[in-house]
Amino acid sequence: MRAYRSAIVTLAILASSAAYAQNWTPVEKVQTYSISGMSGIELYRSIGEKGPKAGPGRAIAITDFDLKWSRDYQPRDGGCVLAAARPHLTIVYRLPHPSNKLPAAIQPLWDTFIKGVEAHERVHGEMIIETVKKIEAATVGTFVANDPGCREVRKEVERRTVPPVEEQRRQSREFDREELSNGGNVHSLVLELVNGSTGFP
Repeated sequence: MRAYRSAIVTLAILASSAAYAQNWTPVEKVQTYSISGMSGIELYRSIGEKGPKAGPGRAIAITDFDLKWSRDYQPRDGGCVLAAARPHLTIVYRLPHPSNKLPAAIQPLWDTFIKGVEAHERVHGEMIIETVKKIEAATVGTFVANDPGCREVRKEVERRTVPPVEEQRRQSREFDREELSNGGNVHSLVLELVNGSTGFP
């Protein structure tokens, strides 16, 4: 970790800067990958073979995102302030989609399953959006004295983004652990798809 000698204070955010920071909305997209099967177990096996990679294995679905920032750094009183920041956030939900027409008895099971899986992934999306808002709140208005070239303030802004990101990752892991554990929501959705009802027969 770098040591910072420059004095750091947080300035009150001007109303115009606050309005600028809030004037954004994320772009949310749904992408699908093809699976096949004529029964719940066949569909789930296909997910296991074709699902997006997640660590050492594959996931049913994943939420990914791309985040870029337009930041307005302004020299001020010999120092530099981050006067405003606008995020450009794209969230992508990657979900399974059957490539074949499903039997009438299986279609309702699939509909329930995929609706629940998408709802799960959109919670991850909300976590990401909230994290971006926290980064805004933690960084806009950051001022570093004796920084006319606006170099040290960029380092400080980067440092302040770390806690919200780490917290989002922790929350995401805990949410998945809860949902995928025995009796969890996603676990129940899988059982219903494979067995035709929640719980083992």
